[in-house]
Amino acid sequence: MGRPFTFINSAMSADGKISTWQRKQVRISGAIDFDRVDQLRATSDAVMIGIGTVLADDPSLTVKSAQRKAERKAKGLKENPARIVIDSHARTPIDADIFKKGEGQRIVVVSSSAPSKNVEALKEKAIVIISGDTSVDLPDAMEQLYELGIKCLMVEGGATLNWGMLSSGLVDEIYTFVGNIIIGGQVAPTLVDGEGFTDASTLPLEMISAEKIEAGILLIWKVLNFHE
Repeated sequence: MGRPFTFINSAMSADGKISTWQRKQVRISGAIDFDRVDQLRATSDAVMIGIGTVLADDPSLTVKSAQRKAERKAKGLKENPARIVIDSHARTPIDADIFKKGEGQRIVVVSSSAPSKNVEALKEKAIVIISGDTSVDLPDAMEQLYELGIKCLMVEGGATLNWGMLSSGLVDEIYTFVGNIIIGGQVAPTLVDGEGFTDASTLPLEMISAEKIEAGILLIWKVLNFHE
C-alpha cells in the first residue's frame, strides 16, 4: 500500500508559536506568503487539518485565486482540493465552513469509537473514513486516502496533528514561514506539540532552501528518517 507525498505548511512566530495561548490566530505573514499558500493549496490533491483547528479557527481551506480555480477546472478538477479533517470522535460541526464554502470533496476521518449519531450526521456532508479504535490510526488513514486518489497532501495543522504525522513517519517536507513577531506563552501551541521526541530519537531534517519573504523567512526542510 502507498501513501500520499505529504508536506506540512505553517506560519510561526520567531519563537516558534503558531497561535496565542488562547488558541487564537495571529497574523504572522503577509500578502505574498498568503499567495504562496494559495498556490500550494491549488496544486495539492487535498488539504488536511485536525479537529482542534476546526474548532478553534473554522477555516474554509478554499483556493482564493480566481485564476487558480479556473486552472483547476480546466484540468477537470474541482475548484478546491479535497478537504480532510482528522477527527477521532466525530466532533466536527455540521455547519463548519469547510462544508459551507466552495465546491470540492470533503472527508472526515474518525475512529471506530466515534458516536454513531455524529458519524451519521457527518455522512450527510462528507465521505467518512473509519480508521483506528479509540483514535485515528494515521498510517492506515493515509493508505485509505491514497486509495481514494490523494497523491499529494498538504497538512495545515495544528500542532497535535503535526506531531502525529511526523512521529508516524508520514511527512516528506516541512514549509515554515517564520514571522517577525514574538508570541510567547508556556501553553501556546508550537509548530509541533504532542509527546515530543527523546534525546535519542529526535527527528532530523535537511534544509532545502531559505528565502526572505517580506519581514520574515521561508524555510523548506526535507524530513529524514530516524536512521538516515
